[in-house]
Amino acid sequence: MIKSTLKVTFAIVLLASCKQKPADRTENGLTGQLEKAPSGMVYKITHTNDNEKLIQQGQIAKINLTYTIKSTDSVLQTTVGKMPGYVKFDTAMLKQAKYDFIEIFNKFKKGDKVEFSLSVDTLAKLGALQINNIFKKGDFIIGKVDVVNIFSSEELAKEDGTKENKILNENQKKPIREYLAKNNIKNAIETPEGVFVVVKTTGDASNKVDSTKQVSVNYKGYHLNGTTFDTNMKPGGTPLLVRIYESNVIYGWHIGLNYFNKGGTGTLYVPSYLAYGEQGAGAEIKPNECIAFDIEVLDVKKKEALPKQSAASPR
Repeated sequence: MIKSTLKVTFAIVLLASCKQKPADRTENGLTGQLEKAPSGMVYKITHTNDNEKLIQQGQIAKINLTYTIKSTDSVLQTTVGKMPGYVKFDTAMLKQAKYDFIEIFNKFKKGDKVEFSLSVDTLAKLGALQINNIFKKGDFIIGKVDVVNIFSSEELAKEDGTKENKILNENQKKPIREYLAKNNIKNAIETPEGVFVVVKTTGDASNKVDSTKQVSVNYKGYHLNGTTFDTNMKPGGTPLLVRIYESNVIYGWHIGLNYFNKGGTGTLYVPSYLAYGEQGAGAEIKPNECIAFDIEVLDVKKKEALPKQSAASPR
């Protein structure tokens, strides 16, 4: 009886040892239970809930994605704190993807944490980047994907995206709200789109700006710390002509100018998503920066017909 019990116990221990998870290893800048995609990309997936099902054909994954340079631990790109991505799963994209997290998309579940490593050398060979001071030979780009949710239809994903966009826009307006409160500016009108308009001088109410008008404007653009980055309010300055909803100016201008009349003066406080957004504007305006403009509406009149462009000569 004792011998048979020992045999059974030994068998159970042996079976348990066979089911142990593989040992962690380190490769290409990643550590853990690593796997390789068909392209050779090294990755690992951590399932936070084993009860969740794998993504199915036609479903949409809501993800946050971050790319980091391994050697410097510097973030190249991230959606964290910004607008998440929404990716519709199609099995065809698995074959098309090469050396990219998309080729393992069929392994994703809601709540998953995915890490993958991309060799800079391999990306250079594929023509995806060039070796330089940022992307150095022998280095790696570490990617992280958080599978926030999986939606069964485009309608549900779109509804969620609308909510996320609203939250993001509200967060981007915070610096303006704080500025107005700090400077005791209580007469600012917030447009439905999110521009804050302060009208100081009403001007001619019979000659109002609207979408059919072109407007001559003097302006001074400045950061919320008061530093000017652009102006035509100086000797020799030329008024700026703006055709409402047509001219190549930031969208916040097209919205805000509609609140003015000829001869009116005031200020536009523009959130980043209606200004220069995530890209910023060179060294002058930082990514995701709110900016302000003092404006003088010198003239308002009907849009003049644009000159016809001559037809291109045939080659």
